[in-house]
Amino acid sequence: MTNPTSNNKAIVLVSGGLDSATCLALAVARGYQCYALSFNYGQRSSSELDAAQRLVSGSAVVEHKIIDLNMGEIGGSALTDSKIAVPEQETEGIPVTYVPARNTVFLSYALAWAEVVDASAIYIGVNALDYSGYPDCRPEYIAAFQQVVNLATKSSVEGKHIQLETPLIALSKAEIINTGIRLGVDYSITVSCYQADAQGRACGRCDSCRFRKKGFIDAGVEDPTRYQ
Repeated sequence: MTNPTSNNKAIVLVSGGLDSATCLALAVARGYQCYALSFNYGQRSSSELDAAQRLVSGSAVVEHKIIDLNMGEIGGSALTDSKIAVPEQETEGIPVTYVPARNTVFLSYALAWAEVVDASAIYIGVNALDYSGYPDCRPEYIAAFQQVVNLATKSSVEGKHIQLETPLIALSKAEIINTGIRLGVDYSITVSCYQADAQGRACGRCDSCRFRKKGFIDAGVEDPTRYQ
């Protein structure tokens, strides 16, 4: 973990979901001046951006940017192509909700902004335990992108290290929830569902909803999620 006393600025990726809400709370608790970054990338559930704005407005954030990206033009994912159905039962292999190169694109933007504001850390709420098997949530991927950070930036060449922080990567969903509760996260305003409606109400059936439901049960915490 980067020591925020030397340079206390961090870019935090905020999707509006449970994990990113916890990640933001952790960055704030660790003493960072947080710059929140969200993406309107053509996702099926636009209400998650409303959730991101609610999370940021209730937190100590210096600035919040929402970047418009039309990844739907590329397609290939149930989250960006309305013709591909979101699975409502467990499937084998990497599910169709995987968005090709999404984290690589998001982290590239985060890295660019980190250089602009002279941030020493980038926080992303990826998780390698309670997740759908996405290849860009694995520790090996994070280690590889850290090498990109180290090699491809003016900051690194000039000796200013930027650390990619993944504080949730080895936690269960229950551990993430208990961490957030301890930090005062209001999970009722978050949206995790892959196909939430315009009011942010969850379907209760997709992978993300199932992981979230089980997390609250395992954590022994009442589920505040609004369902359709």
